[in-house]
Amino acid sequence: MDLLLILTYVALCILVFKVFRIPLNKWTVPTAVLGGIVMISTLVLVMNYNHPYSETLRQYYVTTPIIPEVRGRVIEVPVKGNERVKQGDILFKIDPRPFEDQLAGVRELLLAAQKDMARAETLMTNRAGSESSLEQSRARFADLQAKLLEAEFKLEQTIVRAPSDGYVTQLALRPGMMALPLATHAAMTFVHEEEGYFIGWFRQNSLLRLQPGYAAEVTLDGIPGTVFAGKVERVFPVIGEGQVRAQADILRYTQQQQPGRIAVAIRIDDPAFIPSQVPMGAFGQAAIYSDHFSHIGVMRKILLRMAGWMNYVFPVH
Repeated sequence: MDLLLILTYVALCILVFKVFRIPLNKWTVPTAVLGGIVMISTLVLVMNYNHPYSETLRQYYVTTPIIPEVRGRVIEVPVKGNERVKQGDILFKIDPRPFEDQLAGVRELLLAAQKDMARAETLMTNRAGSESSLEQSRARFADLQAKLLEAEFKLEQTIVRAPSDGYVTQLALRPGMMALPLATHAAMTFVHEEEGYFIGWFRQNSLLRLQPGYAAEVTLDGIPGTVFAGKVERVFPVIGEGQVRAQADILRYTQQQQPGRIAVAIRIDDPAFIPSQVPMGAFGQAAIYSDHFSHIGVMRKILLRMAGWMNYVFPVH
């Protein structure tokens, strides 16, 4: 942004020198240069502090890895990739036959245990049986009841359903594949249907000018030349570079040399913005306009729009 401001000043100087036919000599050129340095430096310092800019803005969204509760072979995948589903809709089915057989076996054992317990109670009533035999029968019956609930639960889990409204993206699951109850082997990724939030990453120098409620503007790489109005929703109270986990390693100075940036949530409330225009996770730039030196904010608005126009240029990697 500073470079754009300098180029603008240089263009303005060239225009003034040509229109007013000012001669280029040892007085006029140094005056223009020094005047530009002082003026641009002052404007940039005041603008950067009171109207922070972030060249890194991204939309974040929540996903859930779909991991089945049971292991089995997939027999049906009725869901389609990137098509909206409602909470509770079926995502895929696992072959239920092994779990049905297990449930049937537990039910038979439970029925037999119930009869044994009833017999033991009758003998105990008639004083022909021992109390220990009755307690063993009751314990076995209770144990089989717990196994019955577990078998019923496993059978239910052969049908995997959507955790909320949303859609499955990059669907690769097919009938015949094995579904595993492992966190490292998710069957699919589910994207929740909720508003994605934009996070701008601002330098810590601007902390005192990052306040909820301040006006903000964003421009997105995917929509070049367009600026959308919004507001600061919240300023995150933590910076990731400073977190400490329970571990054996002791903190070292070299690990803490990166200052890190402040995460600021920005809500776009511009009616011209249509969320479906850009994919979730879109990238862009953002500016925040504080209540201080508001007239300088006009310059920030111009520079942000220039940054939006620069999005028409495709960088060479």
